[in-house]
Amino acid sequence: MNKHLTSDFAFPRRTMLSQMGMGFGALAASQMLHTEATSPSSSNGILKALHHAPQAKRVIFLFQAGAPSQLDLFDYKPLLNEKQGSELPGEVRGGQRLTGMSGNQSSLPLIGSPFEFKQYGESGTWMSHLLPHTAGIADDICVVKSMYTEAINHGPGVTFMQTGSQFPGRPSMGAWMDYGLGTENHDLPAFVVMVSKNGSGQPLSSRLWGNGFLASKHQGVQFRSGKDPVLYLSNPDGIDSSSRRTALDALNQLHEGQLAKGPDPYVETRIAQYELAFRMQNSIPEATDFADEPESVFELYGKDSRNPGTFAANCLQARRLVERGVRFVQLYHQGWDHHGGLPSGLPRQCAATDQASAALVKDLKRCGLLDDTLVIWGGEFGRTNYCQGKLTENSFGRDHHPRCFSIWMAGGGIKPGISYGETDEYGYNVTENPVHIHDLHATILHLMGIDHERLTYKYQGRQFRLTDVHGSVVHDILS
Repeated sequence: MNKHLTSDFAFPRRTMLSQMGMGFGALAASQMLHTEATSPSSSNGILKALHHAPQAKRVIFLFQAGAPSQLDLFDYKPLLNEKQGSELPGEVRGGQRLTGMSGNQSSLPLIGSPFEFKQYGESGTWMSHLLPHTAGIADDICVVKSMYTEAINHGPGVTFMQTGSQFPGRPSMGAWMDYGLGTENHDLPAFVVMVSKNGSGQPLSSRLWGNGFLASKHQGVQFRSGKDPVLYLSNPDGIDSSSRRTALDALNQLHEGQLAKGPDPYVETRIAQYELAFRMQNSIPEATDFADEPESVFELYGKDSRNPGTFAANCLQARRLVERGVRFVQLYHQGWDHHGGLPSGLPRQCAATDQASAALVKDLKRCGLLDDTLVIWGGEFGRTNYCQGKLTENSFGRDHHPRCFSIWMAGGGIKPGISYGETDEYGYNVTENPVHIHDLHATILHLMGIDHERLTYKYQGRQFRLTDVHGSVVHDILS
């Protein structure tokens, strides 16, 4: 089988398929055509050389859709407990616009966290008791408490974090990474996406991991739970690999004479997808088969790691993918949008994600991959320090808050065991070392060896980039 995948067969088969316009197998992926160019790490990105020495080779983004409450997880504010139920001071709010969900409230009562906070590790990082496993890696992570954004609602907020713009249609982070650097394994996509199954809350759209105006080969490939991790990848009933190979070779002979008519880049990109899909029929089953994982690994990630499609299983899958050369892995986990019922809802979310998030960092470290794998955990914005709706003795909710929120990062050139940035004593405004989403994106690209101002694509008459015309690298958090 492998002899048919050599370069001796590749070019004629592309030409044959471009003339036929047929699509065998799957649209499953999107990489192969750019194997003709040379990139710094393999042979497929637009960059001929990295802009500077990289500290990371790959990225895993554990995106917590819905916006986790920083005030109940990372940003300890005892003053809010002292002033429980009192009105948010006007000078603290500073005239900030509110969402329609709390903007019409006659009162904005402050609400402290009902969850105990402690300092963990030699770094003394403050964390809620809801995150005991993350607390166990306090000395391996950098908690950024001073993130901020302009987006105040989920659609624009999630889109901004994923693409650098609040407006749909721009390429996602992973697409930019694939465009610039390409892949390290030509049998797997460079950009893989997984969404926790049975999620609830704000819907997620495939445009969040889309290619935008870049070529379609750069879009994310979604892995799903079930017997077919990638849709349409398997051969139809009655067709085996040998039959598929025979059909491809026969068509190759029929259309070899069409080569003189010249290349068609659009069709060649589609051919590339068919080529990769053919190879993925062998590589995907191996990459998604956990049978070779020892019992200790399942214990590390938790019992849900045996259940395909759960956040825990997706974290384990992410480690398996990056060790096989996947460049960018994006995990989405919904359910963090606690406008009400936060005291009961937030612990459930943490129970579903805390152990596996920490296990991923530990596992990468065990495998010797953490030093050059960047792990990011966080949502699209933060939550308010005041109660949305009615404040009762046992329950409350928090509205959207773009002015400050917390994320954590680990590995891949990030300084471990630090907290970066500060908010005021009310947890409402950033007071020290603000980090905008554009700054985060600039820093991610920098760690991958890319100058964010130089990775551009001309579209509709102007040069676009992930950071638009903004962004500064946050050098203080780099090791």
